Amino acid sequence: MRLKLIACEILYREFCWAVARSPHRVDVEFLPKGLHDIGQAGMHARLKEAVEAADEGDFDALLMGYALCSNGLVGLRAGRVPLVVPRAHDCITLFLGNKERYLDYFQANPGVYFKTSGWIERGQSLEQLGPLSIQTRSGMDQTYDQLVEKYGEDNAKFLYEQLCNMTRNYGKLAFIEMGIEPDDRFERETIRQADERGWKYEKLAGDMGLVVDLVEGRWDDDRFLVVPPGYEVSTSYDERIIRRRRSAAKSTCVIRGKSGCYSDSRVGSPRASLRTGCAAAQARRGASRKRLSRSHQFLPESRKFI
Repeated sequence: MRLKLIACEILYREFCWAVARSPHRVDVEFLPKGLHDIGQAGMHARLKEAVEAADEGDFDALLMGYALCSNGLVGLRAGRVPLVVPRAHDCITLFLGNKERYLDYFQANPGVYFKTSGWIERGQSLEQLGPLSIQTRSGMDQTYDQLVEKYGEDNAKFLYEQLCNMTRNYGKLAFIEMGIEPDDRFERETIRQADERGWKYEKLAGDMGLVVDLVEGRWDDDRFLVVPPGYEVSTSYDERIIRRRRSAAKSTCVIRGKSGCYSDSRVGSPRASLRTGCAAAQARRGASRKRLSRSHQFLPESRKFI
């Protein structure tokens, strides 16, 4: 298969390692980790832009190296080719290998801040995109002295504790070792930060399973959501995290063939355009079926179009 991976740069080393070993051709595009800081609408817009650009390419599937971070995936629509998305609340699930392990650890260890090679070398702060970030727009990135100057010392103390001290409920740093690090520099930096803050330190063994299986095409329904053309990502509000639903958006699909290019407008289901009876629609349906059959080869038959 020919695949396109659109991923957060937090997972740069992990996905590069996995892509180099994948049996498939995988084109890769990394987006800034700061997308998490600009809110759902801003993050969704950037992901949508990347997906729509990739949808014009000759790919069998578009892989999303993202979890449900900031709900940026919600409403993301599959165009001409399927989307494949890990079932994960946030990127820590991708580092720990599955959603069950993440949930068990999260519930048993409140107040833990996670570190990986990407979280360390791709920027230390949670703010990356400057004035677009929620922190800047809400004033959460202000220093205590800046608040004192604006609001006085009594008000500044309250505002800083409530708005700006975003780590006040944390007490542990956990370093997730993925086994692809060049040396122990990232672990040493995590230990240094834990000592500096007076926090506990823990080292966790990472699991490359989700990362590797995403780029190698092992998309079982328990761990991955496959979104066929005409459908979009939605939240499921249960242990499955995400689901697919018919999209109400209208779009135009261009069919390229030996005899030229054709426009095919459709709404919702990939079957909707067949009602027009035009040759272009039939050609698109055949192409979509071919892509889906290749992309869904690891899914149970009963779940391919649910």
